[in-house]
Amino acid sequence: MRFLFRFYNYYLSKDKHFARRLSSILGFTPANLDIFRLAFSHKSSPSDKVYAMQNNERLEYLGDAVLGTIVAEYLFKKYPNSNEGFLTKMRSKIVKRKSLNKIGDKMGLDVLLSEYNNTRLSRSMLGNAVEALVGAIYLEAGYDRTMRFVVRKMLRNYVNVHDLETFDDNYKSQLLEWCQKNGQTISYKLLARYKFEKRDRFKVAVMVNGQKVATADDFNKKSAEQMASERAMVALGIIDEEDLETED
Repeated sequence: MRFLFRFYNYYLSKDKHFARRLSSILGFTPANLDIFRLAFSHKSSPSDKVYAMQNNERLEYLGDAVLGTIVAEYLFKKYPNSNEGFLTKMRSKIVKRKSLNKIGDKMGLDVLLSEYNNTRLSRSMLGNAVEALVGAIYLEAGYDRTMRFVVRKMLRNYVNVHDLETFDDNYKSQLLEWCQKNGQTISYKLLARYKFEKRDRFKVAVMVNGQKVATADDFNKKSAEQMASERAMVALGIIDEEDLETED
């Protein structure tokens, strides 16, 4: 029966162009196109093309959990002699927002997001869509097929795992080391704590020699400090601006 739905979606459906775009990305044609439309509907832009008043947040939640499990299993098998600390750091580097934004961009998800949203696209929407897409694939095809998609289509095509082994993404530690070497003092100041989407959000500033160098907002205070540290390193000329992790 699912084969018939997939055949219909690809050749006969009024949404066959959407089905064919998905097929080129996924490697198969989905039977349930509605769940994939939902995956590309961002909360900032309700669309009558998908279920009324729904968006991809729930799929994003599911996809985040499934993606984390798949990446953990992939790394566990790829590095049989590595300890838990190494595996945890590697997983974090792969599933962090900046990495998912880049993967979504390389996959061309901006085209589908543009079609189902009446708002300016941001970088974070790409990463959200990656997670929501993984959630949709899981509901459509189950864990095994989702794992094959993530490993073959995402990790092998768009993630250089070997480069990540030596990449240091602890910007707070890097900035502290730079300040110590150059005789500078560094501190972090909480500028605000406020509610956003019913969650606590933190705005922090990096202070170098008592002067505010950069700020960042995030739902996690430590993450905000990391992001602000990266921006401070750009402002101080320690790293290039093209490496800057943005919220957009």
